[in-house]
Amino acid sequence: MKISKLAQREARQLFHSCRVNGLLDDNRVRQTVTLLLAKKPHGFVEILSRLHRLVKLDLEQRAARVESATPLPADLQADVANQIKKIYGSGADITFSQNPALIGGLRIQVGSDLYDGSVRMRLEKLEQSF
Repeated sequence: MKISKLAQREARQLFHSCRVNGLLDDNRVRQTVTLLLAKKPHGFVEILSRLHRLVKLDLEQRAARVESATPLPADLQADVANQIKKIYGSGADITFSQNPALIGGLRIQVGSDLYDGSVRMRLEKLEQSF
């Protein structure tokens, strides 16, 4: 489905109005969607679909996943979380998980950015160099 330029512009404006201090406010998004559904302006389905896409992209950009081979101690988790928040802002949603295949080190993915300092990645790079 092709979205009209007017619907794209309106969705962007609504998306920007849902942001508070640079972060997306869940309550404002809910209010905006409720208001759109109540008023049903021309092309509201296109506007809703574009707004949904913008919200989804914003949430993906703020999602941070930290993988380690073994469980990280609480103090190290706090240090990593603070560094991520320093770089990506306080709105980052950080999850920690274990992945024994990494062998050692950390693998951090924030949105589309990937920081891989794992032993597994270093071994793969070494293997490729031969």
